[in-house]
Amino acid sequence: MPTIEIKGKHPLFGTIAVQGSKNAALPILAATLLCDDDCKVNNIPPISDISNMQILLSATGKQIKQQSQTYLCEASKEISPFASYDITNRLRASFLVAGPLLAREGYAEIAHPGGCPIGARPIDLHLKGFSKLGASIHTKNGYISLKANKLKGNKIYLDFPSVGATENLMMAATLAKGTTLIENAAAEPEIIDLANFLNEMGAQISDAGTDTIKIEGVSSLHGGEHTIIPDRIEAGTYMLAAAATGGKVTLTNVMSEHLTPVIAKLKETGTNVTMKDTTVTVEGKSSYRAVDIKTLPYPGFPTDLQAQFCAMLCCAKGTSIITETIFENRFMHIGEFKRLGAKITTEGRTAVIEGTPRLNGAQVCASDLRASAALIIAGLMAEGTTTVSDSGHLLRGYHNIVENFKSLGAQIELFS
Repeated sequence: MPTIEIKGKHPLFGTIAVQGSKNAALPILAATLLCDDDCKVNNIPPISDISNMQILLSATGKQIKQQSQTYLCEASKEISPFASYDITNRLRASFLVAGPLLAREGYAEIAHPGGCPIGARPIDLHLKGFSKLGASIHTKNGYISLKANKLKGNKIYLDFPSVGATENLMMAATLAKGTTLIENAAAEPEIIDLANFLNEMGAQISDAGTDTIKIEGVSSLHGGEHTIIPDRIEAGTYMLAAAATGGKVTLTNVMSEHLTPVIAKLKETGTNVTMKDTTVTVEGKSSYRAVDIKTLPYPGFPTDLQAQFCAMLCCAKGTSIITETIFENRFMHIGEFKRLGAKITTEGRTAVIEGTPRLNGAQVCASDLRASAALIIAGLMAEGTTTVSDSGHLLRGYHNIVENFKSLGAQIELFS
């Protein structure tokens, strides 16, 4: 795993273009399995999670040609409905091929997926939904087998508004016979992006982005072309880095409406945030206020930005409280922040952060994707040198993050 070295106390200044959304691109690439025609997907981020999804799709027989950030998913008459452990273990989103394979082939056999160790992310909601659509489900030796001669539309209530389950069931229901209603559905922008792509392919999906999504099943889907929405988590990461270092950074290719809770909390700290068309400018201050944060499903504060905001709050004026409601293990970065001198106590899913005037550089270790980004922000804030080991997690979600920070004036180096 690579190591990142940061010399802190250099405010960030400049402009960064935000990449396409990882969390939108992954289900959309999986959705190309639903049709026999060519599909063209633009603005794909060049990150390792996407590479692993490409490997998975290739293993099923879906051929993909890549030109820069455009993927041409070629017509495929024959598809293998099997996903082996050596592939699924690299990527939590690998289970997103279950819905398309089940709907198209009537069968899917998929190994349990892997991913970051940030807490339990069970697939039981996916399986309960597939069962509601008429699939039989069997598990053996770490593999899940799904079978249905023909899926039938039904009303599905999700116990929790799971993004992955909503996406998987939405894809499966496009080719089911009759009408499917997904109640207590996730409302994230990535859900809407997937629905838009599926509709471009001939699906009949309405009310995506609300808590009840309606899908009228169709007999087949055709090819289409789609451009992925900007990555709100990447945008939020750079916004928080700018604010935490007292710099001024402009982000282009941003949909600010997707970042409403983050912008609101930044403004609450006293940070200046201005929006115009598809740009957002964040101007930090030398002193900023503590705030309380509670992660929630969209449109609440995103769990994927909790660690990054936690880093910033380590030096806020006053005491902040962060409550993590989505993943039970998403405070693993806090022990590393303490190595830098942060004053944080935790109890269960609550962290109390007593702001301190300064952090000091130290050796720290990254546990997952977003914790890696958060430790970089903390290192940029700290005096002296911070070394982040096991930082290869970053490659899963950020393209050229070290180069981007360098372009903003950060003193940062990546060592393989």
